[in-house]
Amino acid sequence: MSLNNIQLNPSLLADMYRTSLVETNQNLRSNEKKYAPAAIETVAKDTKAANWKYLGEYKKNILIVVRYNGVPYLPDEQLNFLTSVLSACKLNLADVAIFNIANSPSALYKELQEKFKSNFTILLGLTPEEFEMPLSFPEFQVQSFNNCTFLYAPVLEMLETDKVLKSKLWTCLKKMFGV
Repeated sequence: MSLNNIQLNPSLLADMYRTSLVETNQNLRSNEKKYAPAAIETVAKDTKAANWKYLGEYKKNILIVVRYNGVPYLPDEQLNFLTSVLSACKLNLADVAIFNIANSPSALYKELQEKFKSNFTILLGLTPEEFEMPLSFPEFQVQSFNNCTFLYAPVLEMLETDKVLKSKLWTCLKKMFGV
């Protein structure tokens, strides 16, 4: 796999490493709070995404990230289309977690990966930059990063009505899931 299309997100890297790779009391900004061990939450490994609501049973560690305001997961019409796409891949709702970031405690890549530990993540209508990933890649490029395979594609409404986009999605899904 070529890494030519990967671009690091400079603002995210700058935020991660403000002034030094090692954070000491000397390089902490005066208005930043110091981390207290008692304030750190620990999540048991077997509670995989227990506090984060999603649709599906997540049996195959496939995370589908969508953004729809005003609905718990996604509208019925889009759910029907997504279900048919999953069926074509020999998958169903039991295999995936459909996570609507519009209703989530966080929409950030790092937090979702920590909570879900997915093997596959499909971003529908959400760019890697909006997801605050530390890299950028174009639509319909299957991208491996940090022990996960990612795909970024347009919103389901566009995929359903545009045959060219639907064909591109199918090509990527075949590659990802070996269908």
